[in-house]
Amino acid sequence: MTSRLKPDEIARYLIDGNRYMTLGTTDADGRARVTPVYYAPHGYRILYWISAPAARHSRNIARAPAVSIVIFDSMAAIGKAQAVYLEARAEQVPDTELPQVAEVACRARFPEQKPFPAAELRPPGQLRLYRARVIEHAIHIRGSDPDYGRGVDSRLPVEL
Repeated sequence: MTSRLKPDEIARYLIDGNRYMTLGTTDADGRARVTPVYYAPHGYRILYWISAPAARHSRNIARAPAVSIVIFDSMAAIGKAQAVYLEARAEQVPDTELPQVAEVACRARFPEQKPFPAAELRPPGQLRLYRARVIEHAIHIRGSDPDYGRGVDSRLPVEL
């Protein structure tokens, strides 16, 4: 790990500092479906995003809530990439919970961003709030990592 951060610090750094996550769901026929979505973390156990219920990944979640997520910097130099892998259960946030979670889920995380109006996440609006409750965190380990490498790239579970 070139940054010399501890494994749990790498996971926190990636979750806190990135704008997009790649959300992996499964179609009814078992095919993998991946989608980049802008997210807002609530600590390291819950991630929120806004999507249309008609989107394929949203329909997949309604049918099969087990998801995989990866957060990484796609601009990292070859051999310098870091990633955090998440296993989670996803769901559409019930309308009754919007008042309690909107401040975190719809906030502006970066200077160029404005808070998303939570009122637009209810009918007749076309978007809804979703969340993933993280079950497991793991980070990417390069095979050549001096502390954790095994000769080939691997994943190292971390506790957050």
